[in-house]
Amino acid sequence: MKTKIIALSILLFIVSIGGAFACEVCKSKQPKGFADITHGSGPGSNLEYFIVWGAAILVTITLGLSLKFLIKPQENQPDHIKNSILDHL
Repeated sequence: MKTKIIALSILLFIVSIGGAFACEVCKSKQPKGFADITHGSGPGSNLEYFIVWGAAILVTITLGLSLKFLIKPQENQPDHIKNSILDHL
């Protein structure tokens, strides 16, 4: 339970600092959903929206899985490669 709270806190912190990257001029030129993310004009067509949201979903899944395996790796088998290295130390 404690690891879930820590992971959620880190995720909320990362999401909360997103608004600090765009200036006022860029905010006015970007579409509604991307107004606070970055500088520039933002996605212009439906294909670009698909690419951006697809990449965001992949990054979120990758981040979640990497945190999961870092927090609880579940490497308890005696024949795991980690154990063969640690046995020689």
